[in-house]
Amino acid sequence: MFTGEYRHTVDEKGRLAVPSRFRADLAQGGQVSKWIDGCVALHPRDEWEALAKQIDTLPFTDPGARTLRRHLYGSAFEVSLDRQGRFVLPPPLREAAGLESEVVVVGAGARLEFWSPGRWSKYSEQMDQPEALAESLAGLGI
Repeated sequence: MFTGEYRHTVDEKGRLAVPSRFRADLAQGGQVSKWIDGCVALHPRDEWEALAKQIDTLPFTDPGARTLRRHLYGSAFEVSLDRQGRFVLPPPLREAAGLESEVVVVGAGARLEFWSPGRWSKYSEQMDQPEALAESLAGLGI
């Protein structure tokens, strides 16, 4: 399980280091793609396959299901870590998420999320408002 918040940088070749405590979970590689809320997500291979199985059971006649498939699969790139625990974050994904030199890496359970500092700051401020948090949790059964 990926948890915590970290600050990293993207180097001139587009490489981004994964926090060292998570590298073993990504030893077999993974898939990086656009994700919800304007960030990029890195899923370990087995988590990506589990997510793909769920997505592939959705009816192709449902417009939302088609949008989800296109959004995730159309932006996905297979990645592997180098000896220093880095992977290349493809330019289209860096551009889509507004990632430049500094990146906020957020552990989100089964995946890592990569946020631009500005987007993360704005999102986390909203998330830290008690009323907004309670409203977003309503109906989840928690």
